[in-house]
Amino acid sequence: MSLTPELSPKPRLLIVGGGYAGFQLAKELQTKVKDRGGVVTVVDPLPYMTYQPFLPEVVGGHIVGRNVVVDLATHLKDAEVLRGTVVKVEHARRLATVRGEDGHEFELPYQDIAMTAGATTRVFPIKGLGEHGIGLKTVEEAVTLRNQILERLDAASLMVDAEARRRALTFVVVGGGFAGIETVGEMEHLIRTAVARNPRLSQSEVRIVLVEAMGRIMPEVGEDQAVGVVEHLKDRGIEVLLNTSLGDATDGIMTLVDMKDKSEKEKFGADTLVWTAGVAANAVAKQTDFPVEARGRIEVTPTLQVKDGEDGVLEGAWGCGDVCAVPDLTGAGPGGFCVPNAQHAGRQAKQLAANYMAVRHGEGEVQEYVHKSLGAVAGLGFFKGVGNPLGVKISGPAAFLAHRGYHAYAMPTLDRRFRILSGWVAETLFGRDSTSVAGLDTPFNPFRRAAGVELEPGRFERQRALESSKG
Repeated sequence: MSLTPELSPKPRLLIVGGGYAGFQLAKELQTKVKDRGGVVTVVDPLPYMTYQPFLPEVVGGHIVGRNVVVDLATHLKDAEVLRGTVVKVEHARRLATVRGEDGHEFELPYQDIAMTAGATTRVFPIKGLGEHGIGLKTVEEAVTLRNQILERLDAASLMVDAEARRRALTFVVVGGGFAGIETVGEMEHLIRTAVARNPRLSQSEVRIVLVEAMGRIMPEVGEDQAVGVVEHLKDRGIEVLLNTSLGDATDGIMTLVDMKDKSEKEKFGADTLVWTAGVAANAVAKQTDFPVEARGRIEVTPTLQVKDGEDGVLEGAWGCGDVCAVPDLTGAGPGGFCVPNAQHAGRQAKQLAANYMAVRHGEGEVQEYVHKSLGAVAGLGFFKGVGNPLGVKISGPAAFLAHRGYHAYAMPTLDRRFRILSGWVAETLFGRDSTSVAGLDTPFNPFRRAAGVELEPGRFERQRALESSKG
């Protein structure tokens, strides 16, 4: 029996990563490459692309989780889609090593390669963070966080132990960038709505804390707007702790540290800890023979070709999106590079596609990627937002609508846009849905109970058992 799956023998453009940049690139090139006798192959651990800017709205319940993902096979019919993980790239041999879902590895030959593997959550070595925290880079995390929030509220409403109730009603978000601000805004709105519907809970019992190590939030907007957002969040009852870091989260006890003198600032229990403190380039970048800069990103030229020395390029090697250090020729990006966001990733993918056709097939001219940022807009909850689109400072409903309008336009595929827009209309007409889907972490328990076998413990049962064993 062969250990290598049956794959196309045609000259291959291998796209490593089916995220926003990889999906857009494959969509642009799949038919063009096929018509010229080649094949586009997309390798990703997941069978779908996730539009990450909408994840906070999934947490808030404005968008159903499945509507922010796009099935790769459905929309890349002229491409070869492989569910697996690229664990090594040897460009000198034009070979990539792919690990399938069953764990076996095989070599995948290619003619050209495009590195679009994106970014992952950047996590610091903080005790207890891995056991008690959750990120917000995947739709699974967003759906789980939403259900956990609602489950903790329901559980707290019947708790008689005062400390357990306080922990259940305490929510911590670490990271004051766009992701953290949007997430904490959506969480507050969701929590306030759910508490108002539960007569056994009071808004005064809920504690929501935003922790940011720097002296300000949201570096993407002006300082005056950032200060305004802080005041807005405080008016909604959210504690905003600047110059503060998470020092420890062992057993769900949050130890906060003052960044100015490194002293302990506060210690309290919390059942919900959300980590949005930055991203890191996908680790596959370091498993290649491509040049990688200090932050772990692949070095590419303004034409989105992988660098070879100071002035050269590696033939047949391309890259864009968050996994690459793409020069920002406008001079606006930090360190001279494009910021890692969907606005750049989608446009880089289209430029890479055009340049690829120019180099490989002689169609058109190679051009450098240049894009002046359109600004940034953040949603802070229903009809709340802040931003500076096209350099114009806006807030409130105008920013909220601009945020939704831009991202609805940027969301790939017409069917997903329609589903999202129809969901927003339904919410406007009938109100927010604050229903939680209980038991997602123990989906087999109903059948186990019927079969009379031992039930699987839920997440919080497992954590409590671990804490008890340590004690």
